[in-house]
Amino acid sequence: MPVSNNNVVASVRKGSIAQKAPGAKSNKTSSKKKDEEEGVDTGDGWDEWSHGKALTKPPDQLELTEEELKTELTRILTANNPHAPQNIVRYSFKERSYKPTSVVDQMAVHFVLDGSLLHQDSDEARRLRAKEGLPEETATVDTGTEPEEEKPETPATPVEDGGEVGEAGEEDRPDSVASKTDKKEPKITNQFNFSERASQTLNNPLRERSCQTEPPPRSIFSATANQWEIYDAYAEELQKQEKSKEKQKAVPSKKDNDISKKKMMLTETQSDDIGKVDKASKIFERMVNQNIFDDIAQDFKYFEDASDEFRDQEGTLLPLWKFQYDKAKRLSVAALCWNKKYQDLFAVGMGSYDFSKQGCGMLVFYSLKNSAFPEYIYPTSSGILCLDIHEQHSYLVAVGFYDGCVAVYNLKEEGVEPVYKSTAKTGKHTDPVWQVRWQNDDMDNNHNFYSVSSDGRVVSWTLVKNELVFTDIIRLSLNGAVSEGPEGAQQPSIACGTSFDFHKQIDYLFLVGTEEGKIHKCSKTYSSQYLETYDAHSMAVDAVKWNHFHPKVFISCSSDWTVKIWDHTINTPMFTFDLLAAVGDVAWSPYSSTVFAAVTTDGTVHVFDLNINKYEAICQQPVVAKKKTKLTHIEFNPIYPIIIVGDDRGYVTSLKLSPNLRKKPKSKKGQEMPKGPEVEVAKMEKLLSLLREPEQSTV
Repeated sequence: MPVSNNNVVASVRKGSIAQKAPGAKSNKTSSKKKDEEEGVDTGDGWDEWSHGKALTKPPDQLELTEEELKTELTRILTANNPHAPQNIVRYSFKERSYKPTSVVDQMAVHFVLDGSLLHQDSDEARRLRAKEGLPEETATVDTGTEPEEEKPETPATPVEDGGEVGEAGEEDRPDSVASKTDKKEPKITNQFNFSERASQTLNNPLRERSCQTEPPPRSIFSATANQWEIYDAYAEELQKQEKSKEKQKAVPSKKDNDISKKKMMLTETQSDDIGKVDKASKIFERMVNQNIFDDIAQDFKYFEDASDEFRDQEGTLLPLWKFQYDKAKRLSVAALCWNKKYQDLFAVGMGSYDFSKQGCGMLVFYSLKNSAFPEYIYPTSSGILCLDIHEQHSYLVAVGFYDGCVAVYNLKEEGVEPVYKSTAKTGKHTDPVWQVRWQNDDMDNNHNFYSVSSDGRVVSWTLVKNELVFTDIIRLSLNGAVSEGPEGAQQPSIACGTSFDFHKQIDYLFLVGTEEGKIHKCSKTYSSQYLETYDAHSMAVDAVKWNHFHPKVFISCSSDWTVKIWDHTINTPMFTFDLLAAVGDVAWSPYSSTVFAAVTTDGTVHVFDLNINKYEAICQQPVVAKKKTKLTHIEFNPIYPIIIVGDDRGYVTSLKLSPNLRKKPKSKKGQEMPKGPEVEVAKMEKLLSLLREPEQSTV
């Protein structure tokens, strides 16, 4: 290290050493006079000491400049082993290539010795001495005290190693042997692994990452096992074996039958095993997917958008899972429907709205528990345009095709073909089927559903044994009167049906939307004339749906950019909303009578709550790219606060509604009002009463 050139002057005053600050003048005479004044005798040695101010440097010292002296050299010590290899590669089965391994063992072990030392005061050491017959040894600690009869009379204290005897006043010293021996040393509990508290670090506890799924259902089973129970079980098994032997002896000549029976039993057991493996693999696949997309599952269960508090009653849509099947990429989502019994399962009908390029279609079922792959896949020869799942029997699915056929799929049955399908002989439609709806069973407890098509027919289909029996309910016409006579004679006056919906409370009442933009109110029992006709839209009616709560209200949408809300007792709409793009679909929410959502072809989802804002949407959020993709359909989940949206590229996107979009009504005191259909009906009735006096509210 370089030696500083600063001078240091020291003076001895009253037995103490004082150091003068660097840069101060060292004046010998002044200090001498000062010492004489204070009465300090410096002596002759002071002169000799004061002359030794010259700095001595070793001959081999490095000459450094001021800049070099001021520079700081840092050295970083790492725990990396320089001899550890850095180019280890391992084969990745996922990417099918060799990948470098970043984890390298940096620890180098120089010496390892396993000792067998035992502490002499431990229980194990005492047991070992007792086993080997060794004399008992105890730790010798000099306490500094002796028996009274052996104590010397001298005041001196004996020393342990037999040295000289200290003086009598030595006991008072804190560092004397006597004072040390009087105090007993504290016993250290752990003398092998003892460490200072300052060097003990806090280690994070080990955590187990378990599968985040719903726990399986559990049940408590108890039974008694004694000799009688075991004997009865063995006796029952012996009886079964004897019966099987008697059956084999009864038909010894029919070897072929036995072989066929054995084959049948083998196939049954194999199919049972395959079914068990399929079920286990499906559960395992769901667990893996839920762990992979754990952040989405957490958002779905627990996340609530806190920014709603600052949005002035507006809301947002949080994207969740995205569903896609590789073989259905070129198809459009033409229909969506939730399963009423299993709320996580929904059906998707795949087809095409480009009528110049029609081909095959597909019926696909997805579950929220597994977004990676469909639960059921049914390829079809024609594109699907509509579907509906039975409310009570959730395994029955009615489907309408582009070629005019209707079919019923049974999810319990194996195979990809429908269990029922209409043909030209059984009265299939001659144009695309645009809507199907299940209805209550008839008087003979046969399932039945209705369909509407561009050929102007509203047909009732009944599932009788192994065939579909059809009945024409009504034929749509352009001039307002129902066409009569043979079909060929009245062909020019036929209106094209595009959508329909049945009333939620009145079983016989239903609405039919047409390609000409009109909506007809019809009855099952009165098929000779319309009950009412509404001049609804200037283009085809894409969807018409009754409100879930209020018995008088229904909604309609069209490609003329408008969504209209109607009271079926009034010919004019109560609300009209212009969404600035063609509206593909509209849906009422299942939790509120005043909330509905619509999708437009520019890729935007619009959510309205008439109770909050009667003039514009409280949420307008783009879901897909505006120019590349068009949204086609939307559906609310019957239980969870999510919606699913389909597009023309075969994708289905699930979105979670923020709290503002599903806000419960509050009373004047700020408390939440009780749930119930009466409350929802009152909400809508309050809005209608404000609008019945004026002519129409146009937005």
